[in-house]
Amino acid sequence: MAMKDYSDEFKADAVALYESTPGATYKGIAADLGINRATLREWVLRNRERRGITATASPGEGKTPAEAEKAAASADPDERIRQLEARVAELEASERKLATERDILRKAAKYFAGGDELVSRFQFVHDNRDAYGVKRLCQVMDLNRSSYYKWLAGSEARAIRQREDRLLAEEIREVHGESRGAYGSPRVTAELREKGRRVNEKRVARIMRTFSITCVHLRRRVRTTIPDPAASQVPDLFQRDFIATEPGRKYMGDITYLPLRNGEFLYLATVLDCFSRRVVGWSIADHMRTTLVADALRMAARTRDGLDGSVFHSDHGAQYASRAFADLCDQLGVTRSMGAVGTSADNAACESFHASLKRETLQGARDYGDRAACRRTVFAWLTRYNTRRRHSANSHLSPNEYERRHHTAKLTLAA
Repeated sequence: MAMKDYSDEFKADAVALYESTPGATYKGIAADLGINRATLREWVLRNRERRGITATASPGEGKTPAEAEKAAASADPDERIRQLEARVAELEASERKLATERDILRKAAKYFAGGDELVSRFQFVHDNRDAYGVKRLCQVMDLNRSSYYKWLAGSEARAIRQREDRLLAEEIREVHGESRGAYGSPRVTAELREKGRRVNEKRVARIMRTFSITCVHLRRRVRTTIPDPAASQVPDLFQRDFIATEPGRKYMGDITYLPLRNGEFLYLATVLDCFSRRVVGWSIADHMRTTLVADALRMAARTRDGLDGSVFHSDHGAQYASRAFADLCDQLGVTRSMGAVGTSADNAACESFHASLKRETLQGARDYGDRAACRRTVFAWLTRYNTRRRHSANSHLSPNEYERRHHTAKLTLAA
């Protein structure tokens, strides 16, 4: 609570505090002392009367900033002119600084078209250092000058790496072209290593991104699996295990569509060996009757000199669930296996194979053209797939080469 009676000493100290504080106001000093503003003002005015000073308000007291500025100007015009000139110079300097920063940012925009990367900012500072100075550029780009100079010191080594990257990019383009745009960084790396080039897959992936060397992508899909509700139940002997320790033990098959120019389709049925992912049988037709998948299985039997004792896995398509196909499997000594209804993951390896086929043969196109062109294209890809195309499941060896090495290793162990 505030005091009602104040000693003369307190009043004198309060007045002295007000008079000696630059820019002081009654309200501010009174709040510090815990007294009323009017009380403090009265003490100050009485003190001034005793000292013979005219009772006027202190500079700025009770006036707006504009009024206080006008009063100061009228008191000393020369000083006011000097203040205004200094203010104008300050504003002009600030305007020049802002204009320079806008110019710097405008020029920097082209460097960041592909993303605001730290390296791009260093390069921008380096390219414009003569025009704006390193200090100003680093301030605008939010960089440490020491970091820029460290980057600059490594320019020679960086130039060597860039030259090496360009040379490697040419080799990658050659491999990528030979695969007709099908290979990504893992297979490109395997191909380069096969040719004697020591290279890391991460580096290959980085260079492919930098030089826009990309794989083709798959388009829409058409439903080819139509289950037969009257078919007998066949167990799932694979349980999503698509790995085999020997060739000729486990096979898998599926059907996929091949779009033609006139809006029609051809259909491809395939039989793959789980050991090497080799295509041991296939059939192309303009229908999806049971004979389509039966012909593919018969070709597999010819390729392998029989299928006796093997397991063949498929989805629940009506063709694979038919009585005719079951009889053919019995004749060939094949045990049937089927995944769950409506679950593509139970035949994922075949789904992936067909996706790769269409991605790499269509090359982004909507169709294969006419029937003859479609057959030629798919036939060429299937044969090349077995003989040359590297497969990730085979340690990036082609299916034929993977089987050849397996047989060689067996003979070596037997000897």
